[in-house]
Amino acid sequence: MSEDEDSKNNGLIIGNTDSIRSFLKSASADPHLSPDLQQTATTLASQTELPYKHFRALWFASRSETRPKLSRLLYGSQFIFSSPKPREKCEELKQRLKKLADMAERNAYEELVKDITPRKTANEPFSSYKDQLGFGSSGEIKSGRKCPDERSKEMIEMTKDST
Repeated sequence: MSEDEDSKNNGLIIGNTDSIRSFLKSASADPHLSPDLQQTATTLASQTELPYKHFRALWFASRSETRPKLSRLLYGSQFIFSSPKPREKCEELKQRLKKLADMAERNAYEELVKDITPRKTANEPFSSYKDQLGFGSSGEIKSGRKCPDERSKEMIEMTKDST
């Protein structure tokens, strides 16, 4: 286990205790374990903190008749949780967050000075019902159609004539 592997270890780290150290020393000499696991046990025995992932691999690989209970090994050990590396934000997200922050700042400023600045008039077309209604009737007049009131008058007259 090299230092590069140690820097990549994310997750649970446990403090090495006397019972864990004793188990690791016996695992380093266990003929039933692979040479790689024996080397890992030797390396971990000399450390003060060790990755739980490697310790668990050794514990599972050792024979159940000879290994101590896991709860007995972990009793009194400290659990050290490492924080994951913060995620990198993509450029598009950074730009959008900056734009939103600018908008929020602008809105906060406008809210702050709203009492002393003149009101802005909205010159948006069709922003009110009155504008929309006016456009609809003027469009019918320009196209030569009759207004709804004139149509209803004609309908009433047609029904009177047919009786």
